[in-house]
Amino acid sequence: MEEKKNIFVIIGSASQNSANQKLVDNFTDLTKAEFNLTIFKDLKELPHFDPERSTGNPPKKIVAFRNNIEKADGVIISTPEYVFSIPSGLKNAIEWCVTTTVFSNKPVGIITASAQGQKGHEELQLIMKTILAKFTSGTALLIQGIKGKISDTGEIRDNKTKSDLARFIESFIHLVNNASH
Repeated sequence: MEEKKNIFVIIGSASQNSANQKLVDNFTDLTKAEFNLTIFKDLKELPHFDPERSTGNPPKKIVAFRNNIEKADGVIISTPEYVFSIPSGLKNAIEWCVTTTVFSNKPVGIITASAQGQKGHEELQLIMKTILAKFTSGTALLIQGIKGKISDTGEIRDNKTKSDLARFIESFIHLVNNASH
């Protein structure tokens, strides 16, 4: 039996009971045979980006965050869109990684689940491309109108969303298993 891959999951929402967290819970259930997941949902606890400290003396929380990305076989980012953009906490976390190579050639799955999400989804893809993360159209999933598609208990009620998530998972597994680190 092949060893499970380690995946670092970043929840882009600052809300405790977010739809993105519920999606990640579904992802966890559907991929437990393939992946060991480390879920990071504390973006609001990371310090504000400071370019001077980024290379010379980064804060311990940033070092730990970067190490999680670097050691992972792949990264999933599941985020809402805030004001036609990615949430500030997610942007802040990524900015701390720009002076490193932790995302270079790293298999990444991008999920944007929001009311609309299109602009934030495009922005996150541009950012990931800029920092040389590896993703495909199959590992970039936009779910619009998420609140109506997932129950309070986290059950996906929409068949198209279920099948889109299944295709995303299949593409992400393929990307991770065929990555050269």
